Amino acid sequence: MAAPALAQTPAAAPTAHDFARNAQVDDVSISPDGKHIAGLVSQDGVTKVVAIWETADPDKAPTILGASKMQLMAVNFVKNDRLAVVAQQLWTYGATKAHLQKVYITDLQGSKWTSALPENRGKSDYEELMQAISNPSILSRLPNDPKHILVLNTGANGAGDVYKVDLYDGGADRVTRGSERFGGLEPDHTGELRARQKVDFDNGKVYVAQQIRDPKTGEWSEHFRSYAKDRNLTTVVGFSDDPNIVYVRVRQNGADKTGIYEYDVQQRKITEPAFEIKLFDADGPILDDDGKVLGFSYGADTGRDYWVDPVLAAAAKSLPAALGIKTVTLQWTDPAGGAPPSKFSYPDGAGVQITDWSKDKKYILVRKSGPNLPPEYYLLTDGGKLTLLGKSRPQINPAVLGESRLVQYAARDGLMIPAFLHTPPKDVYGPGPYPAIVLPHGGPSARDELDWDPSGWTKYFTARGYVVIQPQFRGSEGWGSRLARAGDAQWGMAMQDDNDDAAKYLIDQKLAAPDRIALFGYSYGGYAAFAAAIRPNGLYQCSIAGAGVAEIKRFQGETYNDRFLREYQRPTIDGLDPLPNAKNVSIPIFVYHGDRDQTVEVEESRRFVGALKAAGKTYKYLEIKDMGHQYTFMTPEMLETQLVEIEKYLKTDCGPAGL
Repeated sequence: MAAPALAQTPAAAPTAHDFARNAQVDDVSISPDGKHIAGLVSQDGVTKVVAIWETADPDKAPTILGASKMQLMAVNFVKNDRLAVVAQQLWTYGATKAHLQKVYITDLQGSKWTSALPENRGKSDYEELMQAISNPSILSRLPNDPKHILVLNTGANGAGDVYKVDLYDGGADRVTRGSERFGGLEPDHTGELRARQKVDFDNGKVYVAQQIRDPKTGEWSEHFRSYAKDRNLTTVVGFSDDPNIVYVRVRQNGADKTGIYEYDVQQRKITEPAFEIKLFDADGPILDDDGKVLGFSYGADTGRDYWVDPVLAAAAKSLPAALGIKTVTLQWTDPAGGAPPSKFSYPDGAGVQITDWSKDKKYILVRKSGPNLPPEYYLLTDGGKLTLLGKSRPQINPAVLGESRLVQYAARDGLMIPAFLHTPPKDVYGPGPYPAIVLPHGGPSARDELDWDPSGWTKYFTARGYVVIQPQFRGSEGWGSRLARAGDAQWGMAMQDDNDDAAKYLIDQKLAAPDRIALFGYSYGGYAAFAAAIRPNGLYQCSIAGAGVAEIKRFQGETYNDRFLREYQRPTIDGLDPLPNAKNVSIPIFVYHGDRDQTVEVEESRRFVGALKAAGKTYKYLEIKDMGHQYTFMTPEMLETQLVEIEKYLKTDCGPAGL
């Protein structure tokens, strides 16, 4: 039976402009001495500037630093009185259209801006060009050095060189020369380069050698050899306060999840687990300026931290009650299988995270956020006083966004698939069934988070009466090796089955009307939208493909040219190829793409649309001027355009009479 027509969108629902505008406050950090707080602010929702507050008087008007020709993207303290600022601008060279980002250093008054690495003239026009588009990377802020930072050169002239840069006189001394043989340079807390990686061959098999520098002799030697085909790289992720002990991340002894382990350099062996969590992958240690462990980060419903430092652990324990955080408990079946279901708890609607702190931990920065709450930033002083610094999107009322939760469903072959389920507000739209959107993520070696979605792709639609599900289909990372490896060479096949099974889950739960389901995705999710339109499963009334991969063979070819990727990534990419199958599209499809996309070239969508036109298929195509691939390369206007056009398409062109 057909579901009733979608209710009129209530006046209280946030507009596309509300979701798309830049945050009023974002990217907040604190100086090591705790005297200043910096962040990006935007009063008009378009232009971002740096704001600097005095911690002792956060209500005092901040100092404002701006840039007239570039968009500011990120800010962070590198010294008590110096900031690193990432700025971005459009760049065009012949037929190449892209976005450039640069790291600049400035004082707290903005009186002088310099590149993170002094720029030298190239020896040719090409080197001049490469110098202009290179973006040096800060390897370490050298917390115990009052004047210097470590910077990695990425330009054509001297790529890979590491410099010790004086932030006050502009001098730069080269610490080591770059080499095509080595990468993954990691300094310890003193600034010594202690780890690097080398790609090499063993009887034709590609491997990554993790090398470590001996703290006594200064000699480099190989400590771990990880073969690309195994996709289980042993990687140095931190240096302890003992120069002989480093932290490595790996799946140990056939485990499904990554853990963090202590490694003894002299004994050349892993001595003990530093951090393992039963249900999720561990990410890495959180270290202080002297290499002492403060905590560990890991993946769950979203990125979480486990604190061992007593001050930070006490703060983390007290904050949920202080900020009104509630939790829900979930019965969880590990996708790895082989174990009975277990339980874990996670925040309900919004959670709290410690994001930064002064060296003495007198001041702690806190972010409260969740799928139903745009980030809010607080200052915790002396473990007791909590001050609101700002709300990122006060124009959005969380009460009208519906609910979000982590769920699981069994795929048709029995594999348990995690998913994030977002339902409309019941007081407005009733208990369902609703029109539905299946929203697979990009990557595909990536995952979604149960946190605020700045794209608006989930909550914009729940506020308008749609149920949205984000399947963590096989091939997704962060949920363990079995789920990730199950996606190998299953593009458009078992991976796509998981998306279809998410739609069936919604129907079985009486949350989705069977004849009112669409699939929308971006990047790899855009590929999934192509596949949904081609496969004859009859589940979807339409599909929407944003910046989708339309040519698998072309993608395979790009990975073939790199020996490491040829063994590490290429075996995972195979399946249904959209372009040669465009003639089989059987439902309406909306294709859109940015013309400055450097990840998935816009020509892929153009060729796919050309094949649709030649086959007489029903489609809509939108090309967004100056838009890149990643979220950071999208202006508020571009984000708003996507939301408005997707909603319009769903209402008017999705299926016989719109969704």
